[in-house]
Amino acid sequence: MIYIFISVILILTGIIIFLYRSKVVRDKEIKYMHEKLNKIISEQTSENLMVFTDDKELIPLLIGINNLLNHNKKILADYTKKEESIRKMISNISHDLKTPLTVIVGYLEMIKSNKVIEKELGKEVHKAYEKAVELLALINTFFDLAKLESGDKELQLEKIHMNEVCRKCILEFYEILTNQGLDVSVNIPDEPIYVAGNEEALDRILRNLISNAIKYGSDGQVVGLNLEYDDAFVYIEVWDKGKGIDEMNKENVFERLYTLEDSRNKLYQGSGLGLTITKRLVESLEGDITLTSKAYEKTVFTVKLKKLTSQTN
Repeated sequence: MIYIFISVILILTGIIIFLYRSKVVRDKEIKYMHEKLNKIISEQTSENLMVFTDDKELIPLLIGINNLLNHNKKILADYTKKEESIRKMISNISHDLKTPLTVIVGYLEMIKSNKVIEKELGKEVHKAYEKAVELLALINTFFDLAKLESGDKELQLEKIHMNEVCRKCILEFYEILTNQGLDVSVNIPDEPIYVAGNEEALDRILRNLISNAIKYGSDGQVVGLNLEYDDAFVYIEVWDKGKGIDEMNKENVFERLYTLEDSRNKLYQGSGLGLTITKRLVESLEGDITLTSKAYEKTVFTVKLKKLTSQTN
């Protein structure tokens, strides 16, 4: 009887040990799967989960996950192909329209300078000229975006005195701001702050952000520019206290051709490219741009760039 009892205990012990080892192996495999899946997603690699297991319940799960990863890779490849096609189309259309529009603007300038025609058709010619110039500016904007997205427009990084760039930009808008009755808040430290950047690109970034703040945030009656820094980075903030941008639109404001609902109002009309170009330019400077917004409290676009020391050449 004792032998039977001992045998039962040994069998049960063996089963427990087997189940414990199986659980350890399964836990290890699941942990690996979890970590590997996170790595594939975060690094956006084209790998699959490669786990060799005899677990009959894990095998279908692995097959399903790998099928999902393959489907995701196909969707991503199709999206990339379409994006490239759109970029080429924008570039080609912009290039094809730019030359004839430039010629049209040139002819309209000649007509405007003719006093006889100017006297008879001055108003009409002036309107046609304004619209042609406006359209040419839009085409140039499309063309600039196409070059940025294709990588054809490579920006040379150099040491930039950010204090001076900020002062220059806000001064250029000062008359517009005051004429519209807006208060101007400027916070630029006296200590020289340098970034790795490109002056032309930074100038355009700030112009776009300040114009955007005036266009969409003027009901807050104030537009601000702050220049801040820490040990590693410089932060340029352009802000207003207008109606702000809700959560749904926050994710889309940097997207190509996206405009807010206010764009239906003629006062707020725009191409939907300004913030897209701004983001691409910031990325070309190896920086980052973020948006925070709370209606009638503060809407802030923050550009983050690599800080350089005053001794850096």
